[in-house]
Amino acid sequence: MNNSDNKNNTRSSMSEKTLIEKIMNGPIPEHLCIIMDGNRRFARLHGISPMQGHRIGADKLEDVLYWCKEIGIRVLTVYAFSTENSRRSTEEINYLMDIFEEYLKNAGDSDKVHENRIQIQVIGCKEGLPIGLLKAIKLAEERTKCHDPLMLNIAVNYGGRGEIVRATRIICKEVRDGKISIEDINEELVSSKLYTAGIPDPDLVIRTSGEKRISNFLLWQIANSDLYFADAYWPAFGKIDFLMAIYTYQKRKDRIDPILDDFFHYSLTDPILDINKL
Repeated sequence: MNNSDNKNNTRSSMSEKTLIEKIMNGPIPEHLCIIMDGNRRFARLHGISPMQGHRIGADKLEDVLYWCKEIGIRVLTVYAFSTENSRRSTEEINYLMDIFEEYLKNAGDSDKVHENRIQIQVIGCKEGLPIGLLKAIKLAEERTKCHDPLMLNIAVNYGGRGEIVRATRIICKEVRDGKISIEDINEELVSSKLYTAGIPDPDLVIRTSGEKRISNFLLWQIANSDLYFADAYWPAFGKIDFLMAIYTYQKRKDRIDPILDDFFHYSLTDPILDINKL
């Protein structure tokens, strides 16, 4: 490693350390959601197959999970596969289902998951999912159900509109069966019928890849959430990107003057210059 590499590594380390110190003195979001977007565009950019892009994206989730634990986030919900994704090719869908199955099997058996007391839950419509994936979901959920303080929710075959329709049907059936009256219907009741029942609403939603859309994700739950759009594709989403999202959330909560525009476009080769603007 040459002197230039050493210098850049030192700067990256210093910038990360500085951000963490500042973040730990501010409000930490209890519930973070991430729309993991950009696997296929990352693959095209680097001349690899979309399947390889998805594989690298799956590996990135573990990094982010432990970054959350490091700063004290208690719930992480990630958008892994939407109902709209079912329009993709059969080959790609099958590959993604295999990745989910492998990930959940490994998580259920992982010493690291158990040592860190991570609870895993899969949300979304499970009808039509492969048998192997359903077994892996049950394994991971059963083996981690008593864990805390960090919960990982993985949204698979999930759609926000479909979730609200499902909740509405459940409530209508309860009214029809005489279990509740129409007067009993309120926001709390609707929330209790969602996949996320019992989980606090998200404080912050991050979407990667530069897209500025919600894409049918947690439509009910994110009514009052902060939104942060990162330019990095999901597989390239780094710890500095993660920390910047949390820091920006804190600045909004503190109602401090807006961050300078050029601060958002910090240079990974010379990040310490931007950190000095904090």
